[in-house]
Amino acid sequence: MTDLAVLLFVLSALGLVHVFVGYPLWVVALARWRPRPVQRCAWTPRVTAVLAVHDGAAHVRAKLEGLLALDYPPELLDIVVACDGCRDDSAALCRQLGDARIRVLEFAERRGKAACINDAVAAARGEVLLLTDVRQRLEPDALRQLVANLGDPRVGAVGGQLRLFDAQTGFARGIDAYWRYETLIRASESRSGSVIGVSGALYAMRRELFRPLPPGTVLDDVLVPMQVAAAGWRVVYEPAAVAWDGSTQQPHEEQRRKIRTLAGNYQLVQLAPWLLLPWRNPLWFRFVSHKLLRLLAPWLLLALALSAALLATRHALFAATALALLAALAAVVAGRLLPALGRHLPVRLLTAFCYLNLFAAQALLAFARNRRLHLW
Repeated sequence: MTDLAVLLFVLSALGLVHVFVGYPLWVVALARWRPRPVQRCAWTPRVTAVLAVHDGAAHVRAKLEGLLALDYPPELLDIVVACDGCRDDSAALCRQLGDARIRVLEFAERRGKAACINDAVAAARGEVLLLTDVRQRLEPDALRQLVANLGDPRVGAVGGQLRLFDAQTGFARGIDAYWRYETLIRASESRSGSVIGVSGALYAMRRELFRPLPPGTVLDDVLVPMQVAAAGWRVVYEPAAVAWDGSTQQPHEEQRRKIRTLAGNYQLVQLAPWLLLPWRNPLWFRFVSHKLLRLLAPWLLLALALSAALLATRHALFAATALALLAALAAVVAGRLLPALGRHLPVRLLTAFCYLNLFAAQALLAFARNRRLHLW
């Protein structure tokens, strides 16, 4: 039993170190010592912006006005809006703008984002697709910044940077810090080759590379880039192309969205099992390290805690690990009970880490209970 506990401790510790420290350090070092620069150039192809909307009346008018105001030749930009079983006046608001560049596809039955994207792309006229979500605001030069990367004949898709604003609470600041950590990893993946995912808020790709998404796909912003990479093209990250989104201030506000996104990773493997095959997936190591092992992190933490507790009397290392985990949990609880304490950097980072791993654990249970993720 002792040998098994030691093995469990070692494996879980190594897994956690690889996920949160080892892989990020490896990709940062690779980006520094073996960079693969993108040959950006001024290029203005015809672009179709694709927008899937479900009950988006609160945001859709401002979103379309922002797209129409992008710093891009108006005659080279059109927009296809797919209204997915909207029960509000989203479609009417789109038409009220009275701009011939906007085409509205209205579907009576809600089918999910993937089906809408497929239909919108089929109606697209541009040689480049701009995919974006309804809620986020884009900087005026965002499209130009993305397209400049597609001027490199080796680049098939490019993602922009999602930036958060209005982080008022300790939890929101912790999530913002986590997102900056995630952004560093994406930027390093890009500089050293390809990213494994982009932000659904803002990305562009060559239309010829788009493959229809399987029905119900939740993570188009992961599957599409992986398909592009599997076809032999680079997928890069452009930090100068910015989309803005508001911060979630409390864990319960982030919970539903995060669980759905994380559960989408399980669905992704179900829909595209080739992602697990090193000879089919050229980004296999990055995909496993950045995506799949993140899903295992809460279970690795649980295994580490249990094995450390069982071995605490055997060696100071195990006792110190158990005490450190207990102290981290106590700090998170104290930070939730005492908001003033929760604003301190170590506590807010621990709080964000704890909740994100809790959501990852809940995602597995959510996916097991409900496979119709796309209609959440």
